[in-house]
Amino acid sequence: MNGALKAAWALTLFVIAAGIIGWAVSGRAVFAVFIVLGVLTGGAALLAFRSAPSSPEERK
Repeated sequence: MNGALKAAWALTLFVIAAGIIGWAVSGRAVFAVFIVLGVLTGGAALLAFRSAPSSPEERK
């Protein structure tokens, strides 16, 4: 796992945690936006930083 992927996962966890804590403390559902943004950030990290599939020649 490279540094950019680690940073993306750290940001994802921070945003989701901030949303959960903010929602629990204040009781305002507007913090659900943080949770959604965290999930989207994680999904983008999976898509952006995934490994390219190996070619059939490399698999042999």
